[in-house]
Amino acid sequence: MKRLGTGIGWRPEIADAVERMPGIDWVETVAENVCPGHLPESLRRLRERGVTVVPHGVSLGLGGADRPDDGRLAALAERVEALGSPLVTEHIAFVRAGGSLTATPHLEAGHLLPVPRTRDALDVLCENVRIAQEALPVPLAVENIAALIAWPGEEMTEGQFLYELADRTGVRLLIDVANLHTNHVNRAEDPAKALAELPLEAIAYVHVAGGFARDGVWHDSHAHPVPGPVLDILTDLASRVSPPGVLLERDENFPEPAELEAELASIRRAVEAGAVERVKAEVRAAGNAFAARRPEAEPGGRSEVRAGTPAHSDAGPAVPRGHETGTAGATRGASGRPEHSGVDDARQRLGVAQAALLSALVAATPVPEGFDRVRVGVQARALAAKRADVVAKVAPELPEILGADYRAAFLAYAQTQPMTGGYRRDALTFAEHLLSAGRPGDAAARRELREWWLERSGPAPRSRRPVRRLARATRKVLLRR
Repeated sequence: MKRLGTGIGWRPEIADAVERMPGIDWVETVAENVCPGHLPESLRRLRERGVTVVPHGVSLGLGGADRPDDGRLAALAERVEALGSPLVTEHIAFVRAGGSLTATPHLEAGHLLPVPRTRDALDVLCENVRIAQEALPVPLAVENIAALIAWPGEEMTEGQFLYELADRTGVRLLIDVANLHTNHVNRAEDPAKALAELPLEAIAYVHVAGGFARDGVWHDSHAHPVPGPVLDILTDLASRVSPPGVLLERDENFPEPAELEAELASIRRAVEAGAVERVKAEVRAAGNAFAARRPEAEPGGRSEVRAGTPAHSDAGPAVPRGHETGTAGATRGASGRPEHSGVDDARQRLGVAQAALLSALVAATPVPEGFDRVRVGVQARALAAKRADVVAKVAPELPEILGADYRAAFLAYAQTQPMTGGYRRDALTFAEHLLSAGRPGDAAARRELREWWLERSGPAPRSRRPVRRLARATRKVLLRR
């Protein structure tokens, strides 16, 4: 695996600052935000300087019950080629559910949601990863995600789940240490245990990011400074293996460039501290191995190793087969494990479960049995808030037209109108929802909103010639009769 070094997430808001930052070896960009035929000039200049650019996908939904969409895979491959990237990354998550597989309404989460750590989900994920690997021109790495909620009846730890995934598919891993911290706070999962169970040789690179705590829940915001506990997990990881690359993620609430540079310096120090601990551990291990090999002096000058003494005294007692813990127990015989003959059946079961959860999150249906209802409520509110934020970015005219009423109006809309398409479609549907209810109350604002909606809702942009616009409007009226 290519060594990447230290990098930062490239975002348009900080593009100029990233170009000027010292010591940036590579950048990562959200794949869906890049147009292959019209790359941002900043990315072009970085590539010309020899800075590696890695596309990071967010919409494949490899952990979903459906097979990866051919169109999305082709689009991701096109971006890889346009950027000249050595690898491409995605997430172990589901982002949509329902549809023909479950004969239920198609729903979009607009967010990365956790996959249950079960055999069914693992079988489906492995097949989806293989489909993606065959369609993509470079190696694929997949990322562990942060979660507010836990699935009932899980059969594996996160480390075991990731070990089996890598073992069965050969996929690389993108380890997000901020997400390990999130799952420690929200799900009481031990980051050190997860790291101990990981196949360290499969790590492609590492993400580092900030977040915030509220009401006992950690939110992986990518909009706040990296906290100490996340850097501590990074040091722990670096004490076990030298990560090929480490990247700082920041998606919004961007600080001054100097603050980002200071965070990058803290990340480098955390990696260096881990490297020192790794060297110390290697020296201790070498000393222990040498001491174990030294023959004991016997009377008469004879020297021999006592019969039955193991060559390495630090090997520990033998563990009976079937009683292994960690990766040994999780992956015993995994490489030779036959695939489920019924992956399609597993898809069906997984699809039903994911559709029920997503419906509870975005359509106010009952919470499936076994889930923490309070946490599901927290996640549902977080999804609605994210929808409001993203729609405001893709359609900035809406907050301008609606003013201070935008957010409350959107959150009320989101409670009854789940997202079934992308965020741009969501913006149009929101506008339709308001206009059909005679809102906003201010006539001028309502007229402006209607103009905005008409301009974007048709198959072609509206003509600026009044006569043509009148003809189109007349034709629409006649067609309705």
